[in-house]
Amino acid sequence: MNKKWLAPIPPYLAVWAGLFLFKSAWMTLVGFHIAILLTLLFLRPNLPVNILFKSKFPKWILVSVLICSTSGIGLYFLWDLFGIASDLPFQLKNLGLNPSSWPMFMTYFVLVNPFVEEYFWRGILGSDSKQLYFMDVIFAGYHTLILWGRVHPFSILFAFAVLTSAGWLWRQIAREDKGLLAPVLGHMAADFSILLTVYWLTT
Repeated sequence: MNKKWLAPIPPYLAVWAGLFLFKSAWMTLVGFHIAILLTLLFLRPNLPVNILFKSKFPKWILVSVLICSTSGIGLYFLWDLFGIASDLPFQLKNLGLNPSSWPMFMTYFVLVNPFVEEYFWRGILGSDSKQLYFMDVIFAGYHTLILWGRVHPFSILFAFAVLTSAGWLWRQIAREDKGLLAPVLGHMAADFSILLTVYWLTT
């Protein structure tokens, strides 16, 4: 079996453990990143890290950022339709996210997570296929663990579909742009807009 097909397992387990075993947002995020880094050590990829900073056609950066920055805006206006749990502020505090810890968490999430995820999901586990790719679905899947018990089940399905589409879109942008900078910056815009909306509406 190709080792790449096993690669998503450690990150999935890290997210599960962080959320349901340790009940810590920080342990979930940092554990997720450590699991990815350990998996990369196991895979020994030959993809240069500087691919994260490459973009041959700047228009793709603009496209990626503009599309992805609407994520938080959409969440803000559709908040009530998503069936957000009424005790979400309490759940977030139990995960260690309070007004004093949110800024540092958000900063780390926005500035670090996009680089780690894009190198892993679109770089190492990516594909040049124009069709929907299995790893697009796997990328979207671990987010369901984060949303479980926090939004209506139908909203989880909706988010799964949107995130699968996002994985596909970032792959296509990376393929067209011959680099990962545009997906990274788009991912960054999405993370920032979503986290800012959640912070704004729960604190």
